[in-house]
Amino acid sequence: MDQLSLDVIVTRGALVESRHRVHAAVVNASGTPVAMARDSSIVTHWRSCAKPFQIMPLIESGGFDSLAWGDDELALACASHGGEPEHVKIAGAMLASIGMEEGDLVCGPHEPLSQRGQKALRDAGARPTRLHNNCSGKHAAMLARTKTAGWPSFGYERHEHPVQQSCLEEVAEWTGVPAGQIGLAVDGCGVPVFVLGLQPMAHAYARLADASRRSAEIPSRIVHAMQTRPFLVGGSDRFDSALIEATEGRCISKIGAEGVHCVAIVDEGIGIAIKVEDGAQRAQFPAVITLLQRFGALPRDLPPRLAEFLHRPLRNTRGEIVGEVRPLGDA
Repeated sequence: MDQLSLDVIVTRGALVESRHRVHAAVVNASGTPVAMARDSSIVTHWRSCAKPFQIMPLIESGGFDSLAWGDDELALACASHGGEPEHVKIAGAMLASIGMEEGDLVCGPHEPLSQRGQKALRDAGARPTRLHNNCSGKHAAMLARTKTAGWPSFGYERHEHPVQQSCLEEVAEWTGVPAGQIGLAVDGCGVPVFVLGLQPMAHAYARLADASRRSAEIPSRIVHAMQTRPFLVGGSDRFDSALIEATEGRCISKIGAEGVHCVAIVDEGIGIAIKVEDGAQRAQFPAVITLLQRFGALPRDLPPRLAEFLHRPLRNTRGEIVGEVRPLGDA
């Protein structure tokens, strides 16, 4: 098994000012570890990387199709979107199609995560709403599950609600970790978040990729939606969108908060999970790119949009470049 070094450093002048320790697990569809960085068994919160599995119960129940939803809605349910007008419009339409509105979402409002989304909000002289929350698509899908199953929508975010129990069961199925052994906490958007090791996370993504390439219906639909709607998965300046586009869908990528990231190399049936130990987002993108280059999923000479995520200039308040964020192994 390959032992990788994915640590990321921050330079200021000629000196390394900060260093981010990165842990990773790379697993194939059979669950065999392929590579690791530092401690591949580290346990952490899966955060938004779980979204492709949280939408599965709605599709399996037939509720998704009963609403005549399609790839746009499916991609947004899997997204950590940038709060751009297109994202907000689709989330609002998802709610309208089940007779609900923004106030029914329990996720709180926050500033759009993309610069374009922030500008659109400023130009409109408006404040952020719950639809701008990067998880609004996931929450709209969870409300759709209550509607189509005939369950009460009140309390849909609580771990004991049938919506959340069905998500937990799905995560247990795909990670191979019994539901009773999966830790639970509260995610940033208010619903349960799953506590797992990096290897089960990577295994779930490997199995998702493998099932998709074997044309299993639900995994294929989810992967196809993410492959063909990269903008909806993230946004105009979001890493996941840039990676999916650059690989023409050969990789599907899902960001999580606090330095967690998962990627499936679809054609290879390989899953990747990383955790930046200190949670710094500035380190997770270079680490993901470095790992994908190591496995041949990305070229050494990156397209400009991705290259910006690998080597990011460090600027002072005058806009002068005074250092750089980059992988430790890069000159």
